[in-house]
Amino acid sequence: MSHVLHGLGQGLLIAAGMAWKTGSSLVLGFAVSALLQVLVPADRLKDWLGEDSPRAIAIAGAAGAASSSCSYASASIMRTLLRKGAALGPGLAFLVASTNLVLELGIILWVLMGWRFMVAEWIGGVILILLLALVARFAIPKWLIEEARAHREAGHDHDHGGMTLNGRSWRDRLRDPRATGAIAGAFMMEWRMLWKDLLAGFLIGGMLAAFVPDHVWQGLFLAGAPDWLRIPADVLIGPVVAMLTFVCSIGNVPLAAMLWSGGASFGGVVAFLYADLIVLPLLDTYRRYFGWRMAAAMGGSLFASMATAALIVSLLFEAGGWTPPRVTGLRAVMTDFSIDYTFWLNIVAATAASCLLFLGRRCNAPRGHDH
Repeated sequence: MSHVLHGLGQGLLIAAGMAWKTGSSLVLGFAVSALLQVLVPADRLKDWLGEDSPRAIAIAGAAGAASSSCSYASASIMRTLLRKGAALGPGLAFLVASTNLVLELGIILWVLMGWRFMVAEWIGGVILILLLALVARFAIPKWLIEEARAHREAGHDHDHGGMTLNGRSWRDRLRDPRATGAIAGAFMMEWRMLWKDLLAGFLIGGMLAAFVPDHVWQGLFLAGAPDWLRIPADVLIGPVVAMLTFVCSIGNVPLAAMLWSGGASFGGVVAFLYADLIVLPLLDTYRRYFGWRMAAAMGGSLFASMATAALIVSLLFEAGGWTPPRVTGLRAVMTDFSIDYTFWLNIVAATAASCLLFLGRRCNAPRGHDH
């Protein structure tokens, strides 16, 4: 019993350490994301995404990277885009970019796992978008896309609306007197969308660090096997592990850090990071939004594309000698609390976040992104 209690305490301490190390970075990411969402409203994209052209896919990817990083909200926005006439390729590009190419994800990856994982995530995200664009164009039949577009789930539809500012350019919108309140409201929505995912990710990551010994991860990801077997096998194992954790979006990063520290391969961890879009509850969301046939097609396409993208990134980094050094002693690092630059940055970030949340609530911020 004492062993279990000690493990629980250690897991909670590691979870708190992860939150402490990444707190100021997350506030910065949320703030930049809120700014971009207000200055580049997503509703204007609907008229640009009607065909599977490289331009439409590039616009959708850029808009996704500047948009929300909540997987459920991104899926709902994709549903709205499809119903408004967007093609499937740009819709999938938006879905992937809004969860894999967003700034706050890159920041937390850098803080917990190093800049090479951040670069791998972004390079692989672009590769993933290109693979899915090919799948949407050549592998998914048009009748299935139209069936998904016409599907109506039980219950009421909810649009992801927000405060509309005056002006066509970002400078004009920034001059709108309501801009500050809109930015604060978008920041509040980001926080309300993601705090549960983050909390779950930190807690699960902490408990895995406390209770699961490293040799379990090493065995699961075939440590010691020859590269010709381990590399392709691990990029298939990583998404399966992610599906079973039920944690999506940024919440996956603390778990990925524990996998990497525990001995999982680089390709397996990268595939795990990509797989936030195929956790089991989200697959059920696709079923409700688009019907079970399109949900199955999306799930299979995402799984295959994620594994392929992770394999390509793993081979590229291995060939270039860019595979990151393994992080060791992560448990000790995460439980080191001291009055240093992290302390002062968190004080500044907490103050700024409190002001933005207060202003967002006071301005009756929109709540369309809740899920």
